[in-house]
Amino acid sequence: MSEGHACQGPGYATPAEAMKAEREKVLYTVALYVGTDVEEPDYLATVDVDPDSETYSEVVSRTPMPNLGDELHHFGWNACSSCHDEEGKERRYLVVPGIGSSRIHILDTSDGRSPRIHKVIEPEEIVEKTNLTAPHTVHCLADGHVMISMLGDGEGNGPGGFLLLDEDFEIAGRWERGAAAGSNGENPMKFNYDFWYQPRHNAMVSSEWGAPNTFKQGFDPNDVAAGKYGRQIHFWDWEKHEIVESVDLGEEGLIPLEVRFHHDPESTHGFVGAALSSNMFHWEKKNGSWNVEKVIDVESIDIENFPMPLPGLITDLLISMDDKYLYFSNWLHGDLRQYDISDPSNPKLTGQVWCGGLLGKGGEVKGHALEGGPQMIQLSLDGKRLYVTNSLYSSWDNQFYPDIADKGSYLLKIDCDTENGGMKIDEDFYVDFGNEPAGAARAHEMRYPGGDVTSDIWV
Repeated sequence: MSEGHACQGPGYATPAEAMKAEREKVLYTVALYVGTDVEEPDYLATVDVDPDSETYSEVVSRTPMPNLGDELHHFGWNACSSCHDEEGKERRYLVVPGIGSSRIHILDTSDGRSPRIHKVIEPEEIVEKTNLTAPHTVHCLADGHVMISMLGDGEGNGPGGFLLLDEDFEIAGRWERGAAAGSNGENPMKFNYDFWYQPRHNAMVSSEWGAPNTFKQGFDPNDVAAGKYGRQIHFWDWEKHEIVESVDLGEEGLIPLEVRFHHDPESTHGFVGAALSSNMFHWEKKNGSWNVEKVIDVESIDIENFPMPLPGLITDLLISMDDKYLYFSNWLHGDLRQYDISDPSNPKLTGQVWCGGLLGKGGEVKGHALEGGPQMIQLSLDGKRLYVTNSLYSSWDNQFYPDIADKGSYLLKIDCDTENGGMKIDEDFYVDFGNEPAGAARAHEMRYPGGDVTSDIWV
């Protein structure tokens, strides 16, 4: 699992080296039964994405969790390029939390086509040792720890915090110190969601969704007016584990979700998508402080039988390994977009495809009407293939796209032009999660054994 780098640890020496890696041959995605009529545990699906394989675009194995009701969501690796200089480490274990159960599963991928359960950390232990629930983003750290953003306290209220696992997947405590505050001693975090760190600048950024007790019930616009959803991003001192600056994005920055720094570890540029406001913000560090600006505005659209102008609802986003292109999904509108961000303050739209949505532009692939909207995305290391699934969160799926509970998810492949820009749906690739053995399932985040653009960080 050293991925062809003799006498080295996991990952790659630089983002440029990562782009030269062998093409992905399998893809892992979580598949869910929470919120459907199927009484089966969620599972990790292994999908064959090798075009030379007889099982290309098929689920080749399924690793079920031991319990019902986990709501598997985001997941990550035990080690990545941040540990590239550590010869004894390997990218072998997937850390797969259940945002609903607060259970954390450790899966061994020694057999890349058939992962197995290695360990399960129960929610009672997590609450007892950290008073945290609802695990979300998983990042491996250079010192061997795994860090997980936790969206709730022990009772499912905000602001949550950050949990650390050691190299044996034992709970090591919380990452943030004290009230995670600045000089006034008060915690400026109201909620928690995603995070990304950039060690050469002693920086981490985190975002805000809402408390589990709010979002697990489904989306209610009144909760936004009541201040139950986030609108801030937080910049942290990576060494001190404290917030040094919080930025309120205002009405144009409601529900900021995924955050991404450039892959270049020397850069301070990054992006965050505000889901409800459907705006993209860019940040960079200037003269010792963080400058945040809105750079993309996705206009809301009036549609029949919807109580408000329909937002695009920017959910997932990522940056290509060479920091040239930004991709993001508009889950409600139904489009995926590609922007050239060579000038990060002035993104230029270079590609757009439709994969479902509520605007009636979704189309079909291999005879399958595209249900739901494009949501989680994952890009190949060379930037040429973008994979997409369509499930957001069970109660929100059932609210906005109730049909996918019965019809299941798709997994699509989008071909990307890395020279001139542009995107095109691969009409010969369709993974049908509506045809799973135990019944229709909903697919969410994706990972590759060789690493990917949303997990590898360079120190």
